[in-house]
Amino acid sequence: MAKASRRKPSPSWWARRPRWLRIVILSTAFLGTFSLGLLWTSWAFMCRGGSCPSIDQLDVFTPHQTSKLYGADGRFVAEIGLERRTLVKLGDIPKILQNAFVITEDKRFYGHHGIDFYRVAGAVIHNLGSGGYGQGFSTITMQLARNVFSDQLSREKTITRKLREAKIARQIESRYSKDKILELYLNQINLGAGAYGVETASQRYFGKSVRDLNIAEAATLAALPKAPERYNPRKSPERAVQRRNTIIELMRRQGAISDADARLAKAYPLKLADKTESGDLAPYFVEWVRRQLETQFGARIYTDGLKVFTTLDVDMQLVAERAMNRQMHAIEAGKYGAWKHMTFDEFNAKGPATEAEQGTNTPYLQGAFVAMDPRTGAVRALIGGRDFDDSKFNRATQALRQPGSTFKPIVYSAAIHAGKSPSYIIDDAPFTLPNVGGGGRDWTPQNYDLKFEGPMPLRRALYMSRNIPAIKIGMEIGEASVIETAHRFGLTTPIPTGPAINIGAADVIPMELIAGYSAFATLGARATPTAIIRVENAKGDVLWEPPSARYEVMAKEEAWIMVSMLKDVVQRGTAASVYGSGFHVPAGGKTGTTNDGTDVWFIGFTPDLVAGMWMGFDKPQTIMRGAQGGRLVAPAWTAFMSEVYQRRATPADWPRPESIVVREIDKNDGMLRNPYCPADVVQTEYYLPGTEPTQECTLHNEQNTLFPNTSVDTSRGRRDTARVPNPFKIP
Repeated sequence: MAKASRRKPSPSWWARRPRWLRIVILSTAFLGTFSLGLLWTSWAFMCRGGSCPSIDQLDVFTPHQTSKLYGADGRFVAEIGLERRTLVKLGDIPKILQNAFVITEDKRFYGHHGIDFYRVAGAVIHNLGSGGYGQGFSTITMQLARNVFSDQLSREKTITRKLREAKIARQIESRYSKDKILELYLNQINLGAGAYGVETASQRYFGKSVRDLNIAEAATLAALPKAPERYNPRKSPERAVQRRNTIIELMRRQGAISDADARLAKAYPLKLADKTESGDLAPYFVEWVRRQLETQFGARIYTDGLKVFTTLDVDMQLVAERAMNRQMHAIEAGKYGAWKHMTFDEFNAKGPATEAEQGTNTPYLQGAFVAMDPRTGAVRALIGGRDFDDSKFNRATQALRQPGSTFKPIVYSAAIHAGKSPSYIIDDAPFTLPNVGGGGRDWTPQNYDLKFEGPMPLRRALYMSRNIPAIKIGMEIGEASVIETAHRFGLTTPIPTGPAINIGAADVIPMELIAGYSAFATLGARATPTAIIRVENAKGDVLWEPPSARYEVMAKEEAWIMVSMLKDVVQRGTAASVYGSGFHVPAGGKTGTTNDGTDVWFIGFTPDLVAGMWMGFDKPQTIMRGAQGGRLVAPAWTAFMSEVYQRRATPADWPRPESIVVREIDKNDGMLRNPYCPADVVQTEYYLPGTEPTQECTLHNEQNTLFPNTSVDTSRGRRDTARVPNPFKIP
């Protein structure tokens, strides 16, 4: 019988592998085992010695609360804080929003215990393949640990930091419910634009509470944690919508929403809140308030959730912004003549501003505006520039600009106080002053139109803004008197000596000059600008109630005479367009234009409102040919006032004090009219007791009606400044 043959066993799977592969596999297994052992050892000792923060802090954790600003009528204006946050309970957060965040950020949130090992494995494979650290595996709980304990955990992408986050996440999960963890997370997460937490983000982006969000809006918020700035719907609306729709699709696939709801949500237009709803209103006003609060309360304003009730009139602020923006765009569009500078729109279209173009050096036309209640100093509207994001420099409260002819009412107030009258005759004739400002230089000032009208009363000299009479009357009453009056009007900037100060050759802060005009509106008392009514803590206790301040600047009779002269400016002077446009509320004011048209102004007032506007370039340069305050600025002031007084009662005209003396005079010589004075030269004039004329006109008699070579009021010019080189170096 034949012997059965024995089959040689086939080599095993391991034996069939090439030797080099077996070496790699063994090495990998060894390294993996060693790495796991090392990882386990690291995990065990990761938080030894207090290297990880204690989660006990969560028991008493209270995120920083912003201070909230409210307008004069109680409407919300803005928030001040390092992190803008309003806490909300999970029960007030709609389920659709909760689902949007969970599905987007951590879809197995309810199934893991702080660490999602599926995501860990996927991230490890991805990162090993890419040779980097491009994909993370943070769960919602790990993100919460990172955000709450950010001061104690490194922000660098290292395995050590990740392990610490994971360790803390496991501790959090062992103590707190999923609902509590999700509530903390949704109140803590950074959602861009300075908004932390879903409630604040909902208010800032959509102007509504989180409880009122629809599916599309919920998905828009859920898109933000991945990259808050990249998907900011205000800065990148198309990108935000694309990311939103991706999240809506994820929600559909997970069964959180139906196919029909997903289609509707994807088609929903991006509707963002306006300024009054989002907390972006009046940024220059808010910053001005913030500085005052920081001086009073220090860092508390960023953490304690104070309530700040301000003087801001929200409607008036919006009207001011519209009026100024429309006028400046009209100027840049060439409505008032050829525009040779970069426009605001061109600047924005060219891309991000360079460092040299930011702050106080923006290359486009700038502006500032202040409106205030002259009786209390309450600032109702404030604009410090055209774009706060581009330039936070507040031109209303921080800039130093020459006021031009808007300084003249201070000079004329000093003259009235010194006993001069509106009919006092001053000669608008050329003259030269030797060695003005030192250095042996002579100064021959000019009027804007390079013409001279001869003898004229102070009233006409003011409403037609003639420079020669202003210089002469200022010199006549003395520089010391003018400077002292300027300080009483509230100007704190240095005012040099020299005749050029009488036509505004000294730097002023716009808000101070505008507030000075409150002395006219109130017939004698200047109010200091104020922005804060009171500050309360979170419990409603009043912490601070700044007092208003008023200062007597001039006698009521003096102020009333000045008002009567400044009313002529808007009725028949350099700002006659105000009255001509149909604005007939009792009002006075003064235009201003500096040398070479580098600054243009208009400051006006009614019995219950003072408002002033400045325009110019940060780096002084000629605005345009023929630039004048009455032409470029007064129309914006008129638009503002006209809209404001459509919503409020027209105030009564200023009552004339009983002691004011009333006389009919010949305006050519300022003397009492006589029976022979023609009707066209007779006008009613007002005087402080003792300053009225006592003699009759000598220009007209029975034989003739006008002596030869006398001046007749025939000019119809509308100029408000002079080409007067500044002979002084203003400090």
